[in-house]
Amino acid sequence: MLALPYRRMARRTRNMTVLYGVGAAFSLACTTAQAIPVYARQTGSACADCHAGSYGPALTPYGMRFKLNGYTDTGGKGFKLPVAAQLIGTRNVPARGESSNRLTEADVYLAGRLTDQVGGYVKVSSNNDGHNRFDTKLSDVDLRFVAKELKLGGKDLTLGVSVNNNPGFQDPIAALPGASSLGPPGVTGTVLNPSSPNAPANRVIGATVYGLYDSRWYGEAGTYNSLQRSTQDRLGYNPNGDPGKLHDTGYVRFAYMRDLRRQFFSAGLVALSTKRELPRTGGPKDKLTDLGYDLTYQYLGNREHIVQLSYVNILEQRKYGSLPTPLAKPRGTVHDQVATAAYTFKQSYTLLVSHMVSTGSRDDGRFFPYGVPNTTANLISLYWAPFGKDDSYTAMANLKLAANWFRFTRFNGASDNIFGAPGTNARDFNAFSITASVAF
Repeated sequence: MLALPYRRMARRTRNMTVLYGVGAAFSLACTTAQAIPVYARQTGSACADCHAGSYGPALTPYGMRFKLNGYTDTGGKGFKLPVAAQLIGTRNVPARGESSNRLTEADVYLAGRLTDQVGGYVKVSSNNDGHNRFDTKLSDVDLRFVAKELKLGGKDLTLGVSVNNNPGFQDPIAALPGASSLGPPGVTGTVLNPSSPNAPANRVIGATVYGLYDSRWYGEAGTYNSLQRSTQDRLGYNPNGDPGKLHDTGYVRFAYMRDLRRQFFSAGLVALSTKRELPRTGGPKDKLTDLGYDLTYQYLGNREHIVQLSYVNILEQRKYGSLPTPLAKPRGTVHDQVATAAYTFKQSYTLLVSHMVSTGSRDDGRFFPYGVPNTTANLISLYWAPFGKDDSYTAMANLKLAANWFRFTRFNGASDNIFGAPGTNARDFNAFSITASVAF
């Protein structure tokens, strides 16, 4: 058995490795777009019709309706090949470590309409591991069957089924962490936050039933099961990130949406409850319950000046199935909050600021060395997308140049000596990057 100082050193090394990985993955996720030209070709509409910025990712009310309609809307001009691609190159300058220039991601999208009632979105991503090798994986999936143009009490009704692999990604408002790719990274986090360690995002499969009534009232309910570790490996994911075996998982979403043409606002509730067996040894299970709410506002005007505001608040209640040390508590809470503001000029120039906070109840037996997992991070992005609009050179392809500053002010419950030893500070994991993305 390792002596105590060496165990501490090993733990510190593991924590540093995890943090670098989470920070790099999160920075990349924040710059990944979901505005893919295949939908523009299918509908005959420009990318900027569905997205506030012409390269995404935030959806306009028109884009929300397209998603709710199962990606099946069409311009009626015949069959369009449902394939698109994206390339991302990045200049990354971390506060600590070596700068790099590389092609960081190459993606293929299979997306769009199959029939009047069936459509979907499938992303296959290939990420550069830093050694000029690309790891290919099945990313977000959302396959839909939808019944449109129904009536109930004289009001419009849309009903659908979504088969997806990322709880929250399928949400039409696109404010939840699974859809926005904005969630506080840290040593722990809620189940609904894709930046949490052992998050279920892309490692589960589930089905939800949803409905939109009177173009205002949205409801959704469903369940998820985690994929086997061997399946995760075949799909390109390291089994070490396994979310564990999930039991009795339920997902519920309600939201009120109001489209006022020049403005849009929504207020929503979300809940996810599961029993998680991690590791998968047939032993005790943790009972996890996420309860959250979200608020969004968009000022669209005549699309020259667009302002978007969103706030997501998710509280997770935990009942642990095991006590790893005598100091560990049988119950606890984790709290994730994200506030985001964005301004877009002429659907081309965007400034985005996001403030992310993750906190948790004190537990000296689970969170070393200070007993609290609190993390605070910020993302500031400035980007330019010249195409993807009705009056641009092309509406069927796009380019985005972005500058991103990702910074920590607190990690693992502290700003300095974050692993209980001198020489490590939260700001050491700050990073500045410049990215160039092209989709076609």
